Amino acid sequence: MKKILCSIILVVFISLVLVTKSLAQSEELSLTMSRDWGYGGFNNDIQGLFSMHVSGPENLDTVDFFIDDMKIGEDGEAPFVFQFSTDAYPLGSHSIHAIGHAEDSQILHSNIINANFVSASEGTDAALRMIGPILGVVLAAIALSVGIPALVTRGKKENLPLGEARHYGLRGGGICPKCHRPFALHFWGVNLGFSKLDRCPYCGKWSMVRAQTSSKLHDAEKAELEWSKADIRETTEEERMRKDIDDSRYQN
Repeated sequence: MKKILCSIILVVFISLVLVTKSLAQSEELSLTMSRDWGYGGFNNDIQGLFSMHVSGPENLDTVDFFIDDMKIGEDGEAPFVFQFSTDAYPLGSHSIHAIGHAEDSQILHSNIINANFVSASEGTDAALRMIGPILGVVLAAIALSVGIPALVTRGKKENLPLGEARHYGLRGGGICPKCHRPFALHFWGVNLGFSKLDRCPYCGKWSMVRAQTSSKLHDAEKAELEWSKADIRETTEEERMRKDIDDSRYQN
């Protein structure tokens, strides 16, 4: 009885060792996949250009890359990478894996990635379905952030004298590309990358404005002052007299 029990324990032990060794070997290669160009969305649907990446032990010599049971390429130098296009293979479900060859002739297996190759039109439609709602929300937010201030400030302009010093606040200041006057950026302006869609309080026009350094803003203030001096110099006595005559026509 004891011999039978010992035999059973020995068989179970050997089986566990073999299973553990098999699992260890199957996990000695790590396979991941990255999208280089195309679509990779829900339900493992992919379309376009992708790269397979394999990492393993230091003695890993070469790696063979497979789609289903067909070898599609190999790499004999780390990092082990192979690029492929889904358009070169039949549409539908596929299993992607890799087999590595170590310097000691050991064969190593990677994990399996299941993917569903779809057509370019299906990939585009799926991407639009995914991006459409997000884009709608973004456009609605932009419309509200621009529309409400536009209605509130419609027709309103500030008459700050040219060259007058001003405070730009925490958001900084920009220079209007239309009238070239510096102004404090508004909190309701729309950030679009490095620029901001904002309304100049002096000319009342909307434009893309970049935040400027304090030195550039002060230079713009000085430039305003020079404009005002130039306007005064260019106003001749004859022009002043013509203005007085025109104004007198409307006086009783």
